[in-house]
Amino acid sequence: MRETLEVCVDRSLDGKQSVDKQDEQTSGNHEAESRVLQHIIVETGMGKGVEEYGNMGDVSMLQIAVDRLHNLLPDASIEVLTDSAENLKRFCPAALALENRGRALWFSNVVLPRRVGELVPEWSVGIFGWLKKAIRWRYPGLLKTILVRRYQGQDRSTDAKSVEAFAAALERADLVLICGAGGFYNGCQTWSMEILDLIETAIRRKMPVAMLGQGFGPLSDPLILKRAASILPHVEFITLRGGRESRPILRSLGVPESKIRTTGDEAVELAYAARTAEPGIGLGVGLRFGASATVDDDEVKSLRSVLQGFARAHSVSLIALPIAIQNYTRDDLAIKRVLSGFDDESDGGKTLGSPLKVIKQAARCRVVVTGAYHAAVFALAQGIPVVSLAKSAYFAGKLIGLEDQFGEGCQTIQLTETGWPERLNRAIENAWRRADDLREPLQAAALRQIELTRDSYGQVKRLLEETHEQKEGIPARRFLRT
Repeated sequence: MRETLEVCVDRSLDGKQSVDKQDEQTSGNHEAESRVLQHIIVETGMGKGVEEYGNMGDVSMLQIAVDRLHNLLPDASIEVLTDSAENLKRFCPAALALENRGRALWFSNVVLPRRVGELVPEWSVGIFGWLKKAIRWRYPGLLKTILVRRYQGQDRSTDAKSVEAFAAALERADLVLICGAGGFYNGCQTWSMEILDLIETAIRRKMPVAMLGQGFGPLSDPLILKRAASILPHVEFITLRGGRESRPILRSLGVPESKIRTTGDEAVELAYAARTAEPGIGLGVGLRFGASATVDDDEVKSLRSVLQGFARAHSVSLIALPIAIQNYTRDDLAIKRVLSGFDDESDGGKTLGSPLKVIKQAARCRVVVTGAYHAAVFALAQGIPVVSLAKSAYFAGKLIGLEDQFGEGCQTIQLTETGWPERLNRAIENAWRRADDLREPLQAAALRQIELTRDSYGQVKRLLEETHEQKEGIPARRFLRT
């Protein structure tokens, strides 16, 4: 098993080679096409504003997406929608920043100033919004002119430039890529509608759209479902990170089975590449406070008792593995509460400011206990068994999905069930005992997912080549979807 893994790593996982030997030959045969500057707009599942680059799981997926696109299409322009050009450059130097502000102004149906809107009948406000939407679909050039002149006349030159830049990006784009996200669920209506706006715009402009590393559900919001059913079936293909709900939801929305594939999480590759030869010796802890992963005081007390009791019994360290350090989601504070009385010097991992730092921290662990999805991904991809903690339906779906991808090296404990502390303690003991035997099977599972996700980027490249051929009047080849 070890020899097979290493051969595969040498062949295709150094982060600098193309997807596989066949793609290397294909790129040689299409050298002329690869020199054509192609334009890709990338949308992410990250938050907005100060929240945008605070989740290392989201950042890791964006890093992998940009790196793969850049390696496959070195001459392409990769424009990422963002609120922070500085952070984008820090994490993804090969990408170009495309301001979210321009996109927000472009899709906003607010036409009248607030003071005017308060004075006119509500039905007339709706008419003006409908009119702007109609112009946006039918006459985008006219809308750009109207908006730019309006903002210039209002002394809002920054907004005028943002709209101009976004409109120009739409005009030149050859493909829209929605990279790793789990935003299509009941608690994220705003994000879902914004993504659907972008996808619909691309489709109306006859621009291909691909969605990679996605997660769907739980989803029962009628507004999202109705809109998604009219748009998502027209996406070229959708790959799923996992989760048992995702595929049935897409089927119910009318997305053909031939366009759906489960590949695993994009971030698996980043963690797998950083794995160490020797296993760690600590117990990793990743916890979260937040609307979708709320842990109350009693649960914190029970977790503290189980984790500290295990660490003392085995004479090992408790190692902080925060994923999100944002205004409203502070994994570090949750971890500090659980470590209180055991390691009062710990900052909860607050200083781990990049995906790679968190991944290297995970490498120090023999077993990881976490309620944060990407802490589990970072561990499992390195061959480290995980005991996941699930409470909300949203997180339960994501974490149980990892069991499907990685097998018995991943166990999920439901915090809503009676007697969960005892089950958690047994699960940690079991994972600790079997960690050495589970290491290679987990790494093999990670490798399979990496090959699948890399192949999906090969499909993106072939899709772009096909689009270019159609623009040049070359008869289209049959696009193979697996």
